[in-house]
Amino acid sequence: MSSSPVAARPARTPAPRTPGTPGTGGRPPRWVVAVLVANLVAQVGIVVTGGAVRLTASGLGCPTWPECSAGSYTPVYTPEMGVHAAIEFGNRLLTGVVTLTALAALAAVARLVLTGRRPAGLLPLAAAPLVGVVLQALIGGITVLTQLHPATVATHFLVSMALVAASTVLLLRVREGADGTPRPLVPRAPRVVARSAGAVLGAVLVLGTVVTGSGPHSGDAEHPVRLGFDTEVVSRLHADAVVLLLVLVVALAVLLRRTGAPRRPRRRTAALLVVLLAQGVLGWVQYATGLPEALVAGHMLGAALGVVATTALLLSLRERLPATPA
Repeated sequence: MSSSPVAARPARTPAPRTPGTPGTGGRPPRWVVAVLVANLVAQVGIVVTGGAVRLTASGLGCPTWPECSAGSYTPVYTPEMGVHAAIEFGNRLLTGVVTLTALAALAAVARLVLTGRRPAGLLPLAAAPLVGVVLQALIGGITVLTQLHPATVATHFLVSMALVAASTVLLLRVREGADGTPRPLVPRAPRVVARSAGAVLGAVLVLGTVVTGSGPHSGDAEHPVRLGFDTEVVSRLHADAVVLLLVLVVALAVLLRRTGAPRRPRRRTAALLVVLLAQGVLGWVQYATGLPEALVAGHMLGAALGVVATTALLLSLRERLPATPA
């Protein structure tokens, strides 16, 4: 019996490079990598702290925006608000940290571009986290003004996931360095499966917000607004999407092994599989135990890590060679 086209097609191997110079500009300085890692960590961290606001029912601890309470940008203690105002105000302050890391990331990449060590095409990507912070501030304001409507809360979360993905791409592209046309490192079949997994991950995230918007953690203990869907039905849909995602990632791992893919995409596929399995177990436990706050917060962290792992995997399926001089 003849082998399948996928198995028979050899994986492409990268062109040889001079040690220590992975791209046209060489390795970026360590301080640049540290800044970009800090930006990514901040983007993931604000997802977790934002979840803490919702899980402690502190979403309206600051009932107005951009002020925290009428006539004051800082919390005004009242017995009714209690600690909720401090929690919500603390999350707003953390937005300042995210802003600073986003500014630092843009400045670091701009310096590399100005010194000719990275292509100018990276500047829009470097600006994305900063633009995202401004967008998130506006969405956050709308969320407060709409009394934490689940649709605006979901938008807030999904934009955060997009910023986590963009920050991951920025970090890896700067480390990559080269500005030539991307060249696939693996055959078409695993690339299609990987892209399908990325699309299904997007569906998993959207369905997760539907589950959250229909469940008990509204972010406001007094006047919760919910989507009204049957939580059991949407939870099952969410779980089914997760199972499909796991199947695709396992299939990808098999294809990469059969086609002799390079070590990096195989390692990143394994890392994604570990994250997804942990998320699946955590999701099942939190559902079975009535959605305790600590497990829900861990699930949100896992979602962000899943986005990081998926983005890194997709980028590992190709390489960029130095641009050929005209």
